[in-house]
Amino acid sequence: MSVNPAAATLTVDDNPRRYEHLSVIRLEDPAAIARAAQTRRRHPGVKAGKQNFIVAADHPARGALAVGSDPVAMADRRQLLDRLQIALANPDVDGVLASPDIMDDLLLLGALEGKLLFGSMNRGGLSGLVNEFDDRFTGHTAAALEALGADGGKMLTRICLGDPDTVATLEATAQAIDSLAERKLIAMVEPFLSIRENGKVRNDLSTNAVIKSVAIAEGLGSTSAYTWMKLPVVAEMERVMAATTMPTVLLGGDPDSSQDEVFASWQDALALPGVQGLTVGRTLLYPADGDVAGAVATAASLLHHTESGRTASTRTASTRTAEVSE
Repeated sequence: MSVNPAAATLTVDDNPRRYEHLSVIRLEDPAAIARAAQTRRRHPGVKAGKQNFIVAADHPARGALAVGSDPVAMADRRQLLDRLQIALANPDVDGVLASPDIMDDLLLLGALEGKLLFGSMNRGGLSGLVNEFDDRFTGHTAAALEALGADGGKMLTRICLGDPDTVATLEATAQAIDSLAERKLIAMVEPFLSIRENGKVRNDLSTNAVIKSVAIAEGLGSTSAYTWMKLPVVAEMERVMAATTMPTVLLGGDPDSSQDEVFASWQDALALPGVQGLTVGRTLLYPADGDVAGAVATAASLLHHTESGRTASTRTASTRTAEVSE
C-alpha cells in the first residue's frame, strides 16, 4: 500500500477515522515505513549562524502525558499528530525529536520532507517508576537511526548522586554517544542533576546544578566530536553557556510561568554564544489558547541568523513563549 500524505489534516480535527489509513498500512505493508525513510528528502544540514528549530514529541513513550493541569493531554495520538503536522508545516521548523512510533507515523504521513530527524533513545526511566533513574535505552538505536537517514539521537541523562542506578545510565549514555559518533551522527545529550523528593523525581534547575550536569555530560564517551547539549533555560544562562564549547539547543520543560515570560527568557538565551536553537515541545503543541500555528510562529521569530558577520533576529516577536522535551 502506498503512503498518502494528502490524507493528513493540517488542523486539529475530531474525525476519529482521519488516521485509520496508518493502521491499514501498518497491517498490510509495514515495509512502507522504511521506504518512506529511504525516499525522504533530507535536510541540507546544520550550519553555524543559522539557529535550528526542532519540535519535541518523545514524551508519551516515557509515560509523561501531562501538560499543565491535564494529566493525559498528550494521550490522544490523533490530536498529537494533528498538532505536530501543524508545527512541521511551518517552513521555519527544521525538524522533529521523536520516539520510534511517532517518527514512523510522521514518515508515513510525508510530514518529514526536508527536516532534521532526531530519535529518542532512552525511554526506560518511566515517569514515576520505582527505579526511574535506571533509564535504559529502549527506543532508537544508533544503527536504526542510521538506517532511517536520521541526523542524530537524543538521550536524557539524569544524574542522581544518591541513586546507584545513575552510574549504569552514565555508562549506557557513553556507549550510545560512541555508537552515534562511529556513524557520524549527532548525540544530543540532555543532562540534569536530579533528586527523588517525596517519591517523585525532581530536576535541580539552579544555575550551579545545571553547570555541574553539563560538566559531567560533556565528558561522556570516548569522543565529543558529535556531541551536542540540550539544556534548560535557567537563571544566569551566561554562566551555563560558559561551561561548554558544544553546540547547544534550548529546552523549557512544562513551564509554570506565563507564555510571554517564557518567550522573553528564551529570546535572551538565544543571543548567547554557542546556542544553536530550540528543541521545543509541549507548550507549543498544546498552547493555552489552542493556536498551535501561532505559538510555533512566535517561537520561530526568536531565532537568530548571521548576516554579514553579525547576528540578527530574523523577525520581531510581538509576543514570546516556548517549551520543550522533558
